[in-house]
Amino acid sequence: MTDRGNAQLLEEARDAVRREASGVLAVADQLDDSFTAVVRMLLECRGKVFVTGSGTSAAMARRMAHLLAVCGTPAVFIPAMDALHGTMGAVTAGDVLIAISRGGGSAEINDLARRVQARGAAVIAVTAAPESDLGALADQVVTLTTPPGADPGEVIAMGSTLVVGVWGDALAYVLMRLRRYGWDEFLDTHPAGAVGQAARTPEALPALSLDDATTEPGND
Repeated sequence: MTDRGNAQLLEEARDAVRREASGVLAVADQLDDSFTAVVRMLLECRGKVFVTGSGTSAAMARRMAHLLAVCGTPAVFIPAMDALHGTMGAVTAGDVLIAISRGGGSAEINDLARRVQARGAAVIAVTAAPESDLGALADQVVTLTTPPGADPGEVIAMGSTLVVGVWGDALAYVLMRLRRYGWDEFLDTHPAGAVGQAARTPEALPALSLDDATTEPGND
């Protein structure tokens, strides 16, 4: 391949990264009262937190559940179709289900959401379509949109998955600070890998207080 061909490939790749990055950055301006409502729901949850999705959303749901748990909010990923084959027995009254579906029309996600609501669980919909079936049935709707071009052809979920991912990251991070979840607790549940072998504990994160939105000294 010629130098010119290499340069063109690199520029196309860089443009793709820039388009997806614009979607991630746009999430900051989409954080609103729905975000704080979800924060309160998870803080007040005395049951379990489940996260679900299908297709690419399932990958992001698994990631979100993992990071919530890592940051002090116990959560697990529940595959929607597996749940419809009996796993939803783990969902009981007082639990919260975060359902990720960009279009809000996935039959298995919506069926699961209705059924866990009947079992006494609350449903949070994370979607780009608040008027969808999922948005209509959810107890709390989070609307996340993605700038044009961040998803190739507006159908391949690339930038839109990162949009959901960074929203979940912000949620996990804020909850970690509100719970005053310290690095000692984090390291206790993360003994493996390079993180578990780290010789130095990170500087404590400043604690947050939800009632008056103040920042307080952090805990180790």
